[in-house]
Amino acid sequence: MRLSVLDQSVACVGRPQDESIRHTVTLAEHCERLGYQRFWLSEHHSLPAIVGTAPEVLMAAVAARTSRIRIGSAGIMLPHYSPFKVAEQFRVLDALAPGRIDLGVGRAPGSDHRTAMLLNPDPRSAEAFPQQVRELQAWITGQEMPEGHPGRGIQALPRSATAPQLWMLGSSGYGAQLAAHYGLPYSFAHFITDGEGCAEALELYRHLFKPGVIAKPQANICVWALAADTEEEAWRLFSSRERARVDRQTGRFGPLLPPEQALRAYSPAEEAYRQALRRKAMVGTGEQVAAKLRALAAELQVDELVVITWTWDPQAQRRSYELLAQAFALRPAQEPARAGS
Repeated sequence: MRLSVLDQSVACVGRPQDESIRHTVTLAEHCERLGYQRFWLSEHHSLPAIVGTAPEVLMAAVAARTSRIRIGSAGIMLPHYSPFKVAEQFRVLDALAPGRIDLGVGRAPGSDHRTAMLLNPDPRSAEAFPQQVRELQAWITGQEMPEGHPGRGIQALPRSATAPQLWMLGSSGYGAQLAAHYGLPYSFAHFITDGEGCAEALELYRHLFKPGVIAKPQANICVWALAADTEEEAWRLFSSRERARVDRQTGRFGPLLPPEQALRAYSPAEEAYRQALRRKAMVGTGEQVAAKLRALAAELQVDELVVITWTWDPQAQRRSYELLAQAFALRPAQEPARAGS
């Protein structure tokens, strides 16, 4: 079983937002030392809870501070942008971290409608997503555009011996079908849907898959999990995330509250949602959470899980990843050999 990380640079009450960005870079260094496979970064805009707005910029900072772990976007919301410009950005990233760059793309806006229109005023931009994916793959790998294409003869630089690995992200059957059609690796956002539709999307992807960028299906799932030294402490820490999820049901978004401020009275409907959330939650000691994750991976027939963890305290977040690394017996990264040694 391979474990990877997705971080969103979560905003926290009582802490400047810029600290969340720096904590993300520190977490990447920490997870590399622990032996995690990938470190992915999300893209959201004008959302009070998440300040990770520019994964391509943050990836460069992570690349400068790491040497082994794969670094990726989860993802670039492609309808907002020119595929050629994205290809240039990720070619530069690949030059900074050769052979370590994952380019995850998605169709969702990662924002509200007004913000999405500021990023790209074309209300029909998402309709061109399949064509954008095809163009992006060609530009990041140096393939020539077909006759008649306005980009024929145009190159995304710098060129090198390696190229970013394109991934399709999704939380529905649409992304699964597109990934299968183009022969791309596929990642399902389990943490967004609480698992709803995940098994069906993975089955669709495997059934429809045609060799393309890769020769056979390759899928992982992004799942929310939190481990602590005791089960009681894990559930205490979870109350911050729990409050955020309950509030979101009624359109209330804000920075993450510390556990001692997260408790409030819930309506009957909110309490029912809260209990359902707890029944599904991957929360507990390292071994307890690892057992739940292994069971989920076996059920969905995946050999890689991308873990996302929200805590108000960055040290608690880092400790959670430590405990899971121990429970899964991850091998810590080896220091790169020095020249002349």
